[in-house]
Amino acid sequence: MLTRRHIRAKVMQSIYAFNKGNREVMQTEQKFLKKSMKDMHDLFLLNLSLLVEVKEIASNYYELSKKKFLATEADRQPNLNFTNNKLIQKLEDESNLFDLLSNRKLNQWKHDDEVPKQIWEDCLKSEFYSDYNSQKQSSFKDDKNFVIELFKKIIAPNDFLYDYYEDNKLTWIDDFPIVNTSLVKFLSNISEDDEQIKVPQLFANLDDEDFANRLFTKSLLFNEEFETALVGKTPNWDKDRIAELDRILIKMALCEFTQFSSIPIRVTINEYLELAKNYSTPKSATFINGVLDKLSKEFEESGKINKIGRGLM
Repeated sequence: MLTRRHIRAKVMQSIYAFNKGNREVMQTEQKFLKKSMKDMHDLFLLNLSLLVEVKEIASNYYELSKKKFLATEADRQPNLNFTNNKLIQKLEDESNLFDLLSNRKLNQWKHDDEVPKQIWEDCLKSEFYSDYNSQKQSSFKDDKNFVIELFKKIIAPNDFLYDYYEDNKLTWIDDFPIVNTSLVKFLSNISEDDEQIKVPQLFANLDDEDFANRLFTKSLLFNEEFETALVGKTPNWDKDRIAELDRILIKMALCEFTQFSSIPIRVTINEYLELAKNYSTPKSATFINGVLDKLSKEFEESGKINKIGRGLM
């Protein structure tokens, strides 16, 4: 689920927290980094299960409508495209999802059903739901497009859900955009032919988990060396004027230059420019690009950079 860019962002946040706290307890911050990434995966699972729970709320709604004393024809014969949605049925059939939810005690929607109820009410009033229900019978493609629209238009921008997550775990607010992007990508890749869908793990492979741990520890271990390398490379900037996040991003990039032989220099620079655009000041990307361009050339000339394999590209 986590891409290398997401991992870099998490490491950046952990180094920032480390610098603001007790610099003697790197192991404590390592644990925080690990928990922070795990919490992000929990948020992914919660958002995924929210789709299933909203469908259950919808099913109950239509069952109650049939029992109205003055039920209309629409109440008695509702369009059940959503409650029979084929994509959500695939999620319901994925036992691994519910095993993960149970093991991690992620049962919020059973206790706090006002959240899925609010999502359903917003969905019921939406134009795209009316359009979806205007079809007598929906295809898998229609069902998938509807679920993605539901997530993009109702769930992701929902203030009620946002406040709920903020009250439960503050770090989820920073993770929300990343998780939403990952979830839409996951849903988009589900095919009608998939007999079983696999809920993505936190890390795509063991290399990514190792990358997170090594990037964090080595960025801190070589902090003084990288700080020294910065001297004289920012003539128009006083030390105190450089944004703290910019310094962290530059040092993380230098760590990748020197400690990760398989990552190409250009890939590293591009990744940290994107992080700067998303997390730092408007001018940060230009500033960081200039500094890293100078230092990469200097490090190569001095033999501090030794790239192999893919890293040579």
